[in-house]
Amino acid sequence: MDFIEQLGKKRLFFDGSMGTMLQDKGLKAGELPEIWNITNSAVVFDIHKAYVDAGCNILKTNTFGANRLKLQDTEYNTPNVVSVAVEIAKKAAANAAYVALSIGSTGKLLSPFGDLDFEEAVSIFAEMVSAGAQAGADLILIETMSDTYEIKAAILAAKENCNLPVFVTFTLNETGRLLTGGDILSAICLIEGLGADALGLNCGLGASQMKELLPELAKLTSIPIIMNPNAGMPELFNGKTIFRVSPNEFATCMADIASYAHVLGGCCGTTPLHIAEMIQKCRSIPFMPPSEKYYTAVSSYGKSVVFGEKTVIIGERINPTGKPRMKQALNENDMGYLQREGLCQIEHGADILDVNVGTPGVDEPAMLASAVLALQSIMDTPLQIDTADPVAAERAMRLYNGKPLLNSVNGKQESLKTILPLVKKYGAAVVALALDDEGIPETAQCRFEVIKRIISSAEKLGIHKKNILVDALTMTVSTGANNAKITLDVMERVRNELRIPTILGVSNVSFGLPERERINAAFFTLAMSRGLGAGIINPLNTQMMDAFHTYNALNGIDLNCSTYINKFSKKEARSVNPINIAPPTTTLHNAVINGLHAQAAKIAKTMLTEIAPLDVINNHLIPALDQVGKNFECGSIFLPQLLMSAEAAKSAFETIKHHMAAHGTAQKKRGKVVLATVKGDVHDIGKNIVKVLLENYNFHVIDLGKNVDPAIIIETAVKEQVKLVGLSALMTTTVTAMEETILLLKQALPNCHVMVGGAVLTAEFAEKIGADYYAKDAINGVRYAEGLFNCN
Repeated sequence: MDFIEQLGKKRLFFDGSMGTMLQDKGLKAGELPEIWNITNSAVVFDIHKAYVDAGCNILKTNTFGANRLKLQDTEYNTPNVVSVAVEIAKKAAANAAYVALSIGSTGKLLSPFGDLDFEEAVSIFAEMVSAGAQAGADLILIETMSDTYEIKAAILAAKENCNLPVFVTFTLNETGRLLTGGDILSAICLIEGLGADALGLNCGLGASQMKELLPELAKLTSIPIIMNPNAGMPELFNGKTIFRVSPNEFATCMADIASYAHVLGGCCGTTPLHIAEMIQKCRSIPFMPPSEKYYTAVSSYGKSVVFGEKTVIIGERINPTGKPRMKQALNENDMGYLQREGLCQIEHGADILDVNVGTPGVDEPAMLASAVLALQSIMDTPLQIDTADPVAAERAMRLYNGKPLLNSVNGKQESLKTILPLVKKYGAAVVALALDDEGIPETAQCRFEVIKRIISSAEKLGIHKKNILVDALTMTVSTGANNAKITLDVMERVRNELRIPTILGVSNVSFGLPERERINAAFFTLAMSRGLGAGIINPLNTQMMDAFHTYNALNGIDLNCSTYINKFSKKEARSVNPINIAPPTTTLHNAVINGLHAQAAKIAKTMLTEIAPLDVINNHLIPALDQVGKNFECGSIFLPQLLMSAEAAKSAFETIKHHMAAHGTAQKKRGKVVLATVKGDVHDIGKNIVKVLLENYNFHVIDLGKNVDPAIIIETAVKEQVKLVGLSALMTTTVTAMEETILLLKQALPNCHVMVGGAVLTAEFAEKIGADYYAKDAINGVRYAEGLFNCN
């Protein structure tokens, strides 16, 4: 039985931590573990062999960080390090275990939230995959990921450069969120859609914490589940990072996990003893084989939409048809207008935004990609990519951060041949139109037959019917008395007989008629009563949204009519405009809140003609940033929105600074802060985020970069006589460098305060290494700095 045949039918066991074992063998703080494949290959072999002897089925290669970004300052290159690592693991496995090529994060955020281009990330991972596959790895393990966009880049790299099975494990906090805000369902949508063979969790949490998240994972995923927790949370003891959970305690907790999961193993702090005890206790525990979960969903990086719970509202307004202002925006490449239009639709109830940029004179593939990136840079609402151009569809779906909804495929042979393979590759859900080479069938039965043929063609390519939504096609009733009835009949048959969600462009029904909104609202209500899965409508139209909310209240979908009451109370009703026909004027406060950086700069420039610069800063910008911080702290927004708001504020600040410089004035800085990622650590995501926010609050930030020697930090802090130093570390192996830096800093500059942050740290840990403050996130860091410098 080969590897894939065993997966999900027989329990498999990963090994444990490589880093913990290498530290015991002398790996120095900050030293790259991957280099030991070449400099200390015998030690790496012995560790692999110890895990094989413990009984594991799968060895993870010592290549977690063997990408060219992390190796660029060494004499080694990725192909060499990866090839040697696979050879060592295969030798140790000796046909008793499979070898998984371990691929970890680059340590950078991808654009637009960071400085790493998506295709560059794909290229970085592809280099690792190609070398590992050529050296004989049995599978690809993409692990410890905290951003769906980086996960997508890695999966595409694997799928495009080898034919090996692909496993993906991601890291969640205790609330079940990725660093960039994604929840479990949004991660599953993307990973399963892209064709991974198994998924699960690793690192970040111990087994007891991870166990709490497992039931939701098991409820939602259709593929085998992997669980590789840490041996508890890291602690500092005698200057060394340790994990206190014993092999027996770890194994006992894994036994509770075993009935849900199909592949078990360990991460930071786990040793061959942990793995041996885990295997002994879990080997014979029965587990539930993975089963297909029959729900239809799409996602963005941070939000998912499931069809079937209630009719989904798809906002139709980002479409140039009949909209001169939208055509103008597209011709002028005015992405700010599209962003404001999107935000306005979301505010009025859109669950998904349709994005169509097809208009004469526009390069549709380039424009659609730009529109998707611009919209996703400021909002986490999923998008419907609406195009008949397969080149545009592929480019947009490739760059989309999530599981997209593609509109559309139809029964024409050319459409089936060109669109369905793209749907399969990029893991999309797709709208199937009830038309073929003969046109739109006139009868309900013929349309139904076309839909069945599309579904059959999709299933032959491995596209499950749960990833198809059917558009029965809305025809205007002014040209045929039975047109609406035919559409509704097809829709109902699809829902009841094929068990597939339906979708309609509702307003097509009223072309050529007066008072179109009356017809549209009535037809929308009829369609919902027949089980409409999603309506493509204008959410700014009050008649359509009134029909939606009223229907939900009457059918028990709106529990206790709470949404209806809230929306149509007398107080609310008086304040609502009957219909908005364009995005409203944006204030500087809202531009910052929504991350509209071009708009923020433009508004700030206008305000400066009437308002003093410091008043703009103190009465508009800072309150907006404070509100963003509060939203982040309460969990209503996540890291991407925080960063985009910071960029918007930064663009406004730059406008104001230029104005003040031109008029011979300057704003006084709040205080001087040194930031650095400690020696040996090349991850600078957290440090960079803190820098952006501190600069927005007008602190003078001296950024020393990553992998910074303690002596350089001390020298800079003393020279600049700073009051605050911020240190970052992501890896347990570099926390000792952080402790050393703090000790030297306190000796050289006793009055300097040190705040620390990073995934491996806790408040207790920070206190033990002598830090004055543990910043659990960037906003906390800003709050501490404000208090320290008496800015409030």
